[in-house]
Amino acid sequence: MSFATAAVVVGAALTGAAADTKIPFALDWKFEGPSAAYFAAIDNGHFKAAGLEVEVSAGKGSLDAIPKVATGNFPIGFADINSLIKFLDQNPGAPVTAVMMVYDKPPFAVVGRASQGVSSPKDLEGKVLGAPPPDGAWAQFPAFASANGLDMSKIKVEPVGFPTREPMLAEGNVDAITGFSFSSFLNLVRLGVPEEDIKVLLMADHGLSLYGNAIIVNTDFAKANADAVTNFLSAVAKGWNDVIADPEAGAKMVAKRNPAADVALEARRLKLSIDQNVVTDFTKANGMGKIDMDRMKKAIAQLGENYEFKNTPDISAIYTDKYLPSDGSLMLK
Repeated sequence: MSFATAAVVVGAALTGAAADTKIPFALDWKFEGPSAAYFAAIDNGHFKAAGLEVEVSAGKGSLDAIPKVATGNFPIGFADINSLIKFLDQNPGAPVTAVMMVYDKPPFAVVGRASQGVSSPKDLEGKVLGAPPPDGAWAQFPAFASANGLDMSKIKVEPVGFPTREPMLAEGNVDAITGFSFSSFLNLVRLGVPEEDIKVLLMADHGLSLYGNAIIVNTDFAKANADAVTNFLSAVAKGWNDVIADPEAGAKMVAKRNPAADVALEARRLKLSIDQNVVTDFTKANGMGKIDMDRMKKAIAQLGENYEFKNTPDISAIYTDKYLPSDGSLMLK
C-alpha cells in the first residue's frame, strides 16, 4: 500500500473523531511492565473519559510500529525515535511523526559484570562484548565508543542471538553485552547473577544525547482528528502518572493481558523503566512529551556517527509538540 493510498484509508476509516472514537494503538514490544501505562489509561477510564476506545496491539521491536503507522494500518503507535529518524530519511514525506516523547532517556545500555572487570565504559577495552546484530543498543555503540574515547580495535565483538545474550554473560562467555537496560538487568537476575555484580551503563548517562521511544501518529489522521490525538496523549500521560504512583497495580494490569507475566517481575521492570527512562530531571521540570531542540540536534549528529543520512534531517518532520495537551496532564506528580 502506498503512503498516498494509506492516507485515504486512514482518512476514510477514522475521520471525524469524536466521542467513542476507536483507535488501534501499536506498541513496540510484547505486553511487559513498561506497557502498563497504556493499560492504566484503559482500566482507569482515562481513554473513556476522553471519548476514545483504544485497543492495544503488541509489537516485535523498536521499528515495528513505524511502518504500521506510516501506512495507516494504525493511526497511533509507540516507537524508537532514532528508528523513526532513519525511516523518514529513507522514506521522505512518509506521513508519520513523533508527537510525545515518553522515554526522555533511551534504555540503550552496555551491561557488564564487575567480577569480569567491567564497571565503566573504558573497562570494555581488552574484553569480549556480546551484541546481537539487530539490537537497538548495538546500533548506537559506535557513538557510545566515540563519546567515551574507546579504541574499538581493543574490543572483541561477539555476535550473539537475543535468546543467548544474557545466558552468555551469566556463564562468563562474554564480559559485557548490549541491550535494553531494564530487560537485560532483570534477565541476568533471573539467571542467578548477583545484583551487585551487574553493572548497567546507560548510554544516556555516558555521553549520548539520544532520545528514546515516543508516541507516533499518522500525520493524515492527526490533521483530520487533532482533538482525538490531543485527548489520547492526555490520557496516556494520566496512565503514566497512575503507574508511577503504583507500579504493582500497573503490573497487574499487564498480567490481565499476559497471563504468563510474573507480577513482581513486571512491577520491577516497570519501576526500572520509570526511574531510568521516564522520570528525569527534564521531565520533572517540564512534564512528559517535550524535547529540547539543542539536545535533539546533538542526538541527530550522534546518530550520524552510526548512520549515513541521504538527506539533511528535518526536525519539524520528525517531531511536533502541536498536539500536546495543555490541561496539565503532562506534569509528573
